[in-house]
Amino acid sequence: MNPFDDPDGEFLVLADDEERHSIWPCSAAVPEGWSVRFGPDCRAACLAYVSAAWTGPRPRGVRP
Repeated sequence: MNPFDDPDGEFLVLADDEERHSIWPCSAAVPEGWSVRFGPDCRAACLAYVSAAWTGPRPRGVRP
């Protein structure tokens, strides 16, 4: 099973310098350029955090 899709997995919410968000399995190293914003928590809680925190798809550098 893909660790990103594990319904029983533990996840983090990451964000980069452009404020793009991603859920990330706790079992994987945080990639360079990304920082932890939330978690660890279940996948559903992390997705809810992303939905509330990331209000637009455009990176910070191209927002008006």
